[in-house]
Amino acid sequence: MSLHFGLDEAVRVAFTEDISSTGMFIKTPNVVPPNSRIKIMFILHDGSRVELEARVMWAKKVPANLFHLVKKSGMGVRFLHFQSGESAFNTFIENKATSLS
Repeated sequence: MSLHFGLDEAVRVAFTEDISSTGMFIKTPNVVPPNSRIKIMFILHDGSRVELEARVMWAKKVPANLFHLVKKSGMGVRFLHFQSGESAFNTFIENKATSLS
């Protein structure tokens, strides 16, 4: 899933392959330092817009020429609070969990 993130505004484009009810992995070469607060925005498959604030828990910066070779190049973030789309996000996570079981 694609998303946007940033310190003051969600302007940088990135992707996630790993998302849960409490956080996500953001695959990006543009990491920010751990403990930073970032804004994240993404659109769910049903068209719902989700905007939230998160804290960077860890970050792994990889040189641009190796970025495509390294599996976990980016940041792990923990969700702090939602500005919009929390209900739609919770439904998305519940449906994801159901489809995996």
